[in-house]
Amino acid sequence: MNLQPTLENELVLLKPLQESDFEALYTIASDPLVWEQHPNKNRYQRPVFQIFFEGAIASKGAFLIIDQKTQTAIGSTRFYDLDEVGKSVLIGYTFYGRAYWGSAYNPSVKKLMLDYAFQFSDNVYFHIGAENIRSQKAIERLGAKKTREINVAYHGEPEKLNFEYAIAKTDWV
Repeated sequence: MNLQPTLENELVLLKPLQESDFEALYTIASDPLVWEQHPNKNRYQRPVFQIFFEGAIASKGAFLIIDQKTQTAIGSTRFYDLDEVGKSVLIGYTFYGRAYWGSAYNPSVKKLMLDYAFQFSDNVYFHIGAENIRSQKAIERLGAKKTREINVAYHGEPEKLNFEYAIAKTDWV
């Protein structure tokens, strides 16, 4: 499974994240409300976001999400922790500018990613911060089920309590 394919539909383009995307993405990430429910609430600060961005680049699975109508960056997401033997992958580290919250964009992005991932995997997992109610509800609307509570250490950050959600290929098809 290529963790950084180019994926698109009529609403969004997911293109592999590049170093040159930093400023466009930081413009979105510099809003403190974007991180209000996330495990690291300080990601709106440039040095903290720089560490997050470096982790995204290093993952070789991160995307810049582009609005097809305006051709502007609206957020980021990624594939990570591919397990080819266990046939699973994680989707996460997703954030959007507030203008796109509660819209068709996140379900559209997740559908693109899930349709692609299930060509190679039997299960897709999501780690969502324990306080991130907005993301928990969004992933539940897609059919994901909470499977456990775990501590997750994000790139360059301390461990934080997360809820793990899963969608099985048999439930998606």
